[in-house]
Amino acid sequence: MESDDEQLLRGRVYGQDHDSPGPRPGQRYAELVGGPLDGLLLDVTAWTSADWGRAESDTGVALPTELGRFGAGGRAMYRPRRGDPRRFDWAEDIL
Repeated sequence: MESDDEQLLRGRVYGQDHDSPGPRPGQRYAELVGGPLDGLLLDVTAWTSADWGRAESDTGVALPTELGRFGAGGRAMYRPRRGDPRRFDWAEDIL
């Protein structure tokens, strides 16, 4: 069963203001799957093909979060899922 914190995060946009946490019309989002940011949406509207290329590389996307293994100052690594770029899978937590 999910914790209350996990239920609160689902459907929210990563980095969005708490007063307006949901998706906005006209924006493109990828769902974060697994790890500390599971269920959050990542706004990828302004990403160019070069951004996608970097995200798909070995480095992935490092998203600052206090919810991961390393707490404050830590980052969660996510990579686009092959065949489904609307989902980014968690890879690891890093400093």
